[in-house]
Amino acid sequence: QEQLVESGGGLVQPGGSLRLSCAASVSIFGRSAMAWFRQAPGKEREFVAAVAWGGLATGYSDSVKGRFTISRDGTTNTVFLQMNSLNPEDTAVYYCASKGTYYSGTYWSQDSDYDYWGQGTQVTVSS
Repeated sequence: QEQLVESGGGLVQPGGSLRLSCAASVSIFGRSAMAWFRQAPGKEREFVAAVAWGGLATGYSDSVKGRFTISRDGTTNTVFLQMNSLNPEDTAVYYCASKGTYYSGTYWSQDSDYDYWGQGTQVTVSS
């Protein structure tokens, strides 16, 4: 059964860090671009970061570039999002997504391009 399961969310103070994880079933992870999106209350879901299945090509939204790092581990079928220097504007539900693709160096930044989604994990940045 294809599935994505996020974990690692929680409450953190401004300036703090969190590491999100997304465990994917083998059928999803193998040749899939993986991405993180987020949705804050009252706002549309937005792209955060993505990594191609080859692991070398990555992309970030301007709002997180330099603070967040996406990575993937093929031995555990897991994608990570390391979030540093968090601020209240980063508060949102974070979703993991995957898209099967032949191309090892390609990723996408539109949510409509992705095939599978996790249930989301809440990140709250507050003092």
